[in-house]
Amino acid sequence: MTKGWKRVLEILPGFTSWNLILFLFWGGYFFPVFTAYFILAFDVFWVYRGLTLTVAAVLAHFKIRASEHVDWVKEIKEFGPDWRKVKHIIMIMVANEPYEVPLKTVIALTKQTLPLNQIAVVLAADGWSKAAFENCTRIQKQFQKKFGAFLVTNHPVNLPGEIKGKSANEAWAAKVAKRILVDEKKWDMRYLTITSNDADAILDFRYFACLTFKFLDDPDRYIKFWQPAIVFYNNIWKIPAMTRVVNTFGNIWQTGLIARKDRLINFSNYSLSLQLADEVGYWDTDVIPEDYRIFFKAFFAKGGVVEVEPIFLMSSADAPESTTRWKTFVNDYKQKQRWAWGVSDLPLFIQMYARKPGGSFFNKTIRILRVVEDHVLWPINWFFITLGVTIVTFINPIFGRTTLGYALPRSSSYLLSITLIFLVILLIVEYRQRPHSDDVSKWRRWLSPLEFVLMPIAGFFFASLPGLDAHTRLMLGRYLEYRVTEKVG
Repeated sequence: MTKGWKRVLEILPGFTSWNLILFLFWGGYFFPVFTAYFILAFDVFWVYRGLTLTVAAVLAHFKIRASEHVDWVKEIKEFGPDWRKVKHIIMIMVANEPYEVPLKTVIALTKQTLPLNQIAVVLAADGWSKAAFENCTRIQKQFQKKFGAFLVTNHPVNLPGEIKGKSANEAWAAKVAKRILVDEKKWDMRYLTITSNDADAILDFRYFACLTFKFLDDPDRYIKFWQPAIVFYNNIWKIPAMTRVVNTFGNIWQTGLIARKDRLINFSNYSLSLQLADEVGYWDTDVIPEDYRIFFKAFFAKGGVVEVEPIFLMSSADAPESTTRWKTFVNDYKQKQRWAWGVSDLPLFIQMYARKPGGSFFNKTIRILRVVEDHVLWPINWFFITLGVTIVTFINPIFGRTTLGYALPRSSSYLLSITLIFLVILLIVEYRQRPHSDDVSKWRRWLSPLEFVLMPIAGFFFASLPGLDAHTRLMLGRYLEYRVTEKVG
């Protein structure tokens, strides 16, 4: 792909987002009838998305509850001696987090139901942080005898062609783990998985037993990713109500997503066979977003047959938090901006789609369209749902006095009120799966759904605006630098 075409594709998301938002103004003035019907069509689409999310979240919730009651160690023993051959490498990515953050994650790993001699811990210190390597070696000294292997890697800085970030650190750690565990210690790579794990992400204590079952039970194990439900429960009661609302909705979305295999792409914390990672050349070192990148890299390298399988267990991470309310707001904004920066990968994905032959045309087309849809709608949803009708009737008061203009607010309100039913169901599901802290009173838990009155404000500042920010930066060629979300120990 030439630089010119790449820039065109980088400009397109921001150009589309801004024009759709501005369409509410100029469309409402010059073409009010068409704009009104467009808003109503968008409302119908929003109801459809609400319905599908609700069904998926409810199904996922019950599947998670069922999976939590399965004795996965008993299940894997049905495979005979093969279950003892499976070993798991877990890379815990450590940067500027306080010592206590990765420590809690490693302590949680000691509670896995799978025998710990089948787990290899890799504390992957990012060389950009001077304290990271020291913290990792401290933890290694305490726990190295508890696991089958315990490695600490120190990613060098300023390697040629690399961009500072998680992806480059992952690539370095995975290659070191492969060299030591497979090439030197002769672990059988056919029975090895590798898990990307953020420093603060606490995996369910049944995760690796369940992953072992999924691995052995799947004849296509070397072309699969496995994805748990990513939830931000570690500190959900500590963060301000404004950001708790946004992260609560994120918990709902991520829970529902694992029940939608047509939309499921690995995110944040996930597993794959080491063989697949090795065959596709590991994680790329010249990017910031890494989860979608490694999926599509594998997907197109393998002719479009790679899929993501859900693991109906939770991986609980920290929501953005800091020492003050304002710093917490900034951290949350920056995290959402970094996630939205995944839009920068679209040119590469489109290039892969155009140049990589093979695979189902329908499957790879749907995959790309889903990513485009999610990224394009990210900044504009809020404007159409919250302000769309108001903008049109305000910018064109004459239209507001017509039959359609008079009916537009009522029709839109009626359609969107249907989503309130979905919201109530989703809040019940989220309440049932959210851990109940002894430090939080029952009254506070029961009244927490009332915080959703903040959603119009929170949705703008912690969803729409960071998304629009990322799109605009990409459109203007102001590329984002990697920034690790601050963690509080």
